[in-house]
Amino acid sequence: MATPSSTADQQLAAAINAFAEGLAYVKRSPVLRTPADEGLGYQELTYPSSDGVPLEAWYIPHEGSDKLIVSMHAFGFNRYGFASHIEPWKSMYGPGNDTEINFIKDYKILYDAGYNVLAFDFRNHGLSGAANGGLSLNNTFEARDVIGTMTYIRSRPDLAAMDLGLFTRCMGSSATFRAIHTDPHAFTDVRCLVAPLLLSPRPFLETVMESAGLAEHVDAAERRYHELTGGDLNTRTSAWAPAVTMPTLTYAVRNDSILKAGDVEESYAAIGSNDKDIFWIEDTTRRWDGYQWFQNHPQRILDWFATHLK
Repeated sequence: MATPSSTADQQLAAAINAFAEGLAYVKRSPVLRTPADEGLGYQELTYPSSDGVPLEAWYIPHEGSDKLIVSMHAFGFNRYGFASHIEPWKSMYGPGNDTEINFIKDYKILYDAGYNVLAFDFRNHGLSGAANGGLSLNNTFEARDVIGTMTYIRSRPDLAAMDLGLFTRCMGSSATFRAIHTDPHAFTDVRCLVAPLLLSPRPFLETVMESAGLAEHVDAAERRYHELTGGDLNTRTSAWAPAVTMPTLTYAVRNDSILKAGDVEESYAAIGSNDKDIFWIEDTTRRWDGYQWFQNHPQRILDWFATHLK
């Protein structure tokens, strides 16, 4: 990246660098709650990713149930959710996306519906191990965590015998799509998938930089991302979606302030399953309403799991 020559150039370069670094490096957020906060019994687990990175997880057992839901979180979040009600996380994603996300409430709903739940932290998130210099290279590394989780489940006779569904979110969905594309045999036991808030990095970058008045500098930010990581942002979630052949439900905020609906539509159209569905959350621009949709309106998602985990 060339050295800027004026104060204005320096400010622009700093802004471009901040957008690039925001996609390149994970900023950990704290695990502020546990399942005990919703009265749930749970076990602390640790197991390796497919490349050996230690992952931290909760297992919430439901006595007598033979069904398991694996929950995955978004970029910068963790298995608890996201501390976006306190700084520095409160200011990260713009107005409206600044209240606490508490996924423990989701786990309580799933538990009450009769499911065992496993929720883990991706590498460089929550309490899982640091790896790859803190880089997040378009889900290359996170996909290994998904595969490692599938391997762990198969290694435990009690979990391996259960009917298995996945409830992924945002990065969790993209990482799962990439993992299925990379190693489809690792997912032969998965009965169904709920994959809300699909997101590809380039459309996200375009949207947030447009909102900041920097639309003409998106290519510069992508070049800076390449300088930092050696990677690029052009591979979209839709590139991996054809490998996703299990029944898949997705949903998204139609007027999301940080993403374009066209990216979600492209990813959904590319999903390889013949049994797939999508719905839109209307009358809001808050992506956070998408993260909280299940705990406020659970029935459609519960029906999907109930139909496919018979």
